[in-house]
Order: sequence, then structure tokens, then C-alpha cells
Amino acid sequence: MKLFRHMMLAAALAGASSAALADKIVSYTIDPTHSFVSFSWNHVGFSTPSAVFKAVSGTIQGNQDNPEKSSVEASFPLRSLDTFVPLLNEHLLDSGDWFKTDKFPTVTFKSTGIKNADKKTQNFQLLGDLSVNGVTKPVVLEAHLNKAGPHPFYGDAPAAGFNATTTLKRSDFGVGNYAPVVSDELKVTITVEAIEAKAFQAMLDKQKADAEKKASGK
Repeated sequence: MKLFRHMMLAAALAGASSAALADKIVSYTIDPTHSFVSFSWNHVGFSTPSAVFKAVSGTIQGNQDNPEKSSVEASFPLRSLDTFVPLLNEHLLDSGDWFKTDKFPTVTFKSTGIKNADKKTQNFQLLGDLSVNGVTKPVVLEAHLNKAGPHPFYGDAPAAGFNATTTLKRSDFGVGNYAPVVSDELKVTITVEAIEAKAFQAMLDKQKADAEKKASGK
């Protein structure tokens, strides 16, 4: 009887251990050099210009076995916005007619859930709150896991990459000037590459040390 109880306890512990391993969450840091947010709009029916936020930062708590338990937080400074037209950049960021850059200098996204995750196609919907100009609205990103696995440039550390799209109304965030002559809708495209947090920090530390060594002439 005592042996039976020990066997049951061992089985329970093994089951709990397996569940814990299957439920492992990995912390990733978004790599700003390989992550971009771009958006496009219709200009008076003649063209479809685009712009990009060149500085993206944030973290991902990834659970590959139970993706619904994953989460994302990301931000990008408005000053990293580039429309590829310097005068338009200045108007958007400094005139006060569009973005309230001084008061709300950063755009943020914080996920609130994941649904319709399909392990076969690697597609899912990422739900979250987007904050622009001091206005926060719920958004849904149609997302796809490009790849999850060891990254060859980070010593085979865990890494993950995603693409996502959504459509927003700029007027919802207080930047609706000239709509609908210039389309209110923005088509947003996102690509993200993220590295396991400790490995990413180790790479930053190495790059800093190499730069300091080079500057000192040693």
C-alpha cells in the first residue's frame, strides 16, 4: 500500500513537471534593427504613400505550446516616424495639427489576448490596446508566426518572428485632418523579430565592450 502511494505521488509529480515544461514562457526582447511598423493611405485617389516608424522596442512573453498565454508590449517614439518627405515629417510632428508630439511622444501597444490560434497555419489574432495622442482604442492584429527556433546570430538562442496587419481609422486617434479626401483608413503592416532576453542583452553588452575597446585603441 505504501509502495502504491509512492508510485502515485511520483506519477503526479512527473505529470506536474511535464505540464510545467509544456507551459514554459520565454521572455523575448524585440530587436529594433529588424522590426518595423509601416502604414499607407490613399492620397486624393491618385497615389498610396507610406510611412514607417523606424524605432520599435518592446517585449514578448511567448508560450509556444499554449499561445493564448503569450503577450506583447511594444512602443515606438513619434520622432522615429519617417514619411520620406522631410516637410511632411515636420508638419506631422511639429505643427500641432496632427500629433501632440511633446505631450504624447510615444505610441504604445499592449496586448489583451490572443484568439483563433491555429498551430497548423501559425495564424492567430492578437488583441490589444493602441495608444496614440493620449487616446487608447482596442485593435485586432491579423498575425502570423514566421518562425520560432534557434537564432544563428545569437548563439542559437531562442528567437521568434511575426508579421501582422490591421486597418485603423486615424480620426479615432485625433489625426483625421483632410479626411475623406485623404483616406481616413490606414493600412498597417508590422514585422517583428525577437530574441530571448538574456541572449539579446548579452549581445548588446558585447557590442558595447567592443566599441569601448576600439575607441581606447586596445
